[in-house]
Amino acid sequence: MVHQRSSQPRLSPSSYKEDIRAHEEDIRAVLAPRLAYFEAVARHEHVTRAAQELGVPQSTLSRAMVRLEDDLGVALFARKGRTVSLTPAGRTFLGSAERALAEVEKAADSVRADADPTAGKVAFGFLHTMGSETVPALIRAFRADHPRVRFQLVQNYGEAMIERLRAGGLDLCLTSPVPDAPDLVTRRLDEQRLRLVVPDDHPLATRRRIRLAEAADETFVTLEPGYGLRRITDDLCTAAGFVPRVAFEGEEAETLRGLVAAGLGVALLPPPAVARPGVVELTVTAPRAVREIGVAWLDGHPDTPPVAAFKKFLLGRRGSLLPG
Repeated sequence: MVHQRSSQPRLSPSSYKEDIRAHEEDIRAVLAPRLAYFEAVARHEHVTRAAQELGVPQSTLSRAMVRLEDDLGVALFARKGRTVSLTPAGRTFLGSAERALAEVEKAADSVRADADPTAGKVAFGFLHTMGSETVPALIRAFRADHPRVRFQLVQNYGEAMIERLRAGGLDLCLTSPVPDAPDLVTRRLDEQRLRLVVPDDHPLATRRRIRLAEAADETFVTLEPGYGLRRITDDLCTAAGFVPRVAFEGEEAETLRGLVAAGLGVALLPPPAVARPGVVELTVTAPRAVREIGVAWLDGHPDTPPVAAFKKFLLGRRGSLLPG
């Protein structure tokens, strides 16, 4: 006997998974608008009263429940006139529907609270070097007129903050260098002088000023690649005619200061919030050693009232962002 192969094509595993995913997406699209209808009918056990509460025609509600059962392939209600009662499957489905609706309501309450003009939330990113003095002073000044606005504060290096900004995890951030990208809006707010930090027993420690080229033979300690201050350090050394010989790389400016105090190298750093013993900080006369500080946000991204207020506040601090 000759067996003929079936003419129907078999689904590959990947095609089967794609069909399952498409079905799940279809089910979500079908169920989401009907959960509130189902919950109201189940709670009242009466179609007319549920329709009155929801403000929809009774016929619309009845048809929606029939279609829901058809789509699920199970009976959710036992019907007797306009009165209904839940089947065992209906009771199981009701528990999940109530939890889903509660989560939606919780999410709605949360985003409304975050957008509240007087008590909303600002997700604000900033560089580690601004965490001890600059940012606390900014928030204190802003909250003098907006005492109930809440802040989600994120400290990170510049590139990581920009990534988080693009992902929607931040409303705006203070960063350096000021980025230049088509999807961002940036404003320069201030500039900060950088100093050459040397151990207090270093031959240069008796100086007050120095040209950076004089440090060409020194060992440097720097932030890791990807940090804005590392890029600025490399650029300034290049402008001074040399490539820095890097012995240690870190993630915190104050850690670098500690390495300098231990005699492990020199570093280009912004001024500390509190003077650290064991180091001397020299003014760099050439090239001009500064870093620009700016604020960035996503272009076209709508602001909630608290974010708009804080953005206006920051822009009003141009030239006076940094303490001292």
